[in-house]
Amino acid sequence: MIKKFLLALAVALPMCAWAQSPKFGTVDVDNIIPNMPEFVEAQAKINEASKTYESEYAKIDEELQKKYAEFQELSKDATTLQSIKERRMQDIQELDKKAQQFAQTAQADLQRQQAQLLQPIQEKVMTAIKAVGSENGFTMIFPEGVAAYTATDVQDVTPLVKAKLGIKE
Repeated sequence: MIKKFLLALAVALPMCAWAQSPKFGTVDVDNIIPNMPEFVEAQAKINEASKTYESEYAKIDEELQKKYAEFQELSKDATTLQSIKERRMQDIQELDKKAQQFAQTAQADLQRQQAQLLQPIQEKVMTAIKAVGSENGFTMIFPEGVAAYTATDVQDVTPLVKAKLGIKE
């Protein structure tokens, strides 16, 4: 008798679980991350680094403009040897190449810094989304705007994730 009851229970439990409808949610991460204090701090660091690079590039550009102006004056002087003019032009081209390399290096470094600073923020948001999903019995939580169609019974969990992260509306 007990064996029959346990067998019936073993067969019935999966059916009960199957009978429950799945629960889906959406989350607007683009609305959450900019409101996080960590994001504001990261943006400030990136802006500071960007200003530093811009300042340094301005110095290089100023030097380049100065050398070019000197070269133009030198070009007007008929007594200056052609070899000197050519050497000055090479100097300008080399400085221009260095300026371009600096700009590329600065851009790559800013992108690297941004990725490095945003990674822990994104991980924190993902942890909060997983916690909200687990605590509230969601089957899946999708990013806002990914689905081609969203039924009315899909719940927006953005406020729950914000609350989990301590972000006030």
